[in-house]
Amino acid sequence: MPTSARKPIVIVTRKLPDVVETRMRELFDARLNVDDTPLTQSQIAEALKVADVLVPTVTDRIDRAVISQAGPQLRLIANFGTGVDNIDLDTARNRGITVTNTPGVLTEDTADMTMALILATPRRLVEGADYLKNEKNTWSGWSPTWMLGHRIYGKRLGIVGMGRIGSAVARRAKAFGLQIHYHNRRRVSLDLEREVEATYWESLDQMLSRVDILSVNCPHTPGTYHLLSARRLRLLKPSAYIVNTSRGEVIDENELARLIESGAIAGAGLDVFEHEPAVNPKLLASDRVVALPHMSSATIEGRIDMGEKVIINIKTFLDGHAPPDRVHPAMF
Repeated sequence: MPTSARKPIVIVTRKLPDVVETRMRELFDARLNVDDTPLTQSQIAEALKVADVLVPTVTDRIDRAVISQAGPQLRLIANFGTGVDNIDLDTARNRGITVTNTPGVLTEDTADMTMALILATPRRLVEGADYLKNEKNTWSGWSPTWMLGHRIYGKRLGIVGMGRIGSAVARRAKAFGLQIHYHNRRRVSLDLEREVEATYWESLDQMLSRVDILSVNCPHTPGTYHLLSARRLRLLKPSAYIVNTSRGEVIDENELARLIESGAIAGAGLDVFEHEPAVNPKLLASDRVVALPHMSSATIEGRIDMGEKVIINIKTFLDGHAPPDRVHPAMF
C-alpha cells in the first residue's frame, strides 16, 4: 500500500453526497466524479491502473477484463452498495484484491419501499394518482364501483430471501395483517418465525402456488439468476402480485411481462429490472405495473451511511487491519 509520504489514491466512480466526498478528500487523494457521468469500461480500466482503492457503485461492471488491467498497487475495491454482483469476486481474489460492501444500512429504507409497493400495486395507487394529474381526464367524483383494487389485509405474503431486508419486510407486513410465508436457503431462527408468525417453505415451487403477493428480497447470484423462471412464474395464481426491490435478474422479465399482459398474473410492483436502465415496454405500458427507477434505497440518510461504511472500510484496510465489511465469494 502507499507509503506515508503521500495520501492513497481513491477513485470514486459516481457522485456521492457532499459530506461523504468532503471526508474522503480530507483522508485520501480522492478523485471524484463531480458531474456524475457514468464511467465507461475503458475509463474504469484506466482508473485501475493508478488507483490504490476503487470505489465503484452497483451499476459499474468490474469484470475480469477490467480487473486484469489493474496495476499492482490496486489492493481494495470498496463497493458503494450492498450487492456485489457487479464485481468478479473470483478474479479479484486471484489478483489479491480485497472487496468490501456496505451491508445493513439500507435495510429499513428498502423494506419501507417494498411495503409501499405491496400497498400501491393491489390498491392501484399510482393509477389513481396519474388519472387525476392527466388534464385529459375529468373526475366526476366518488363511485362505488370505480378504481377498485384488492384488500391486502389477511392475504398471504411470500418472501423469497429472508435475510435482513426480507425479515424487515415481514415485520412491516405482519403489522398490516398479512400472513407471512417465506423461502430461504436456510430456515431462520425460531424466535424470528414466532415474532412474525412465519411459515417456512423448503420448496419454492410449493410456496409460489399458495401466496397472494410475492416479495423478492434475495441477492442476485449465479444461483438466483432467473430463480423466478417462466415455469415458476406460471405457478402463481392469476390473482397474485409480484413485488421486486432486489435485482431484476432474479425474474425472467420477458415472461413476467407476457403473463401480466395475458392476465395470468394480476400485476407487479417493480423497482429493479433485468436489463437496467432499459425496461420492457410492455411493463411500462401496463396499468397493472407500478414501475420505479431503482429508488428503494434512495434516502439521503441511507446514502450518507453507505459512504461512511465505505470510508471505514478503506481506512481500516489502509491501517493494516481486516475491513469490517470484507466480502467473501462464499457469502454469495
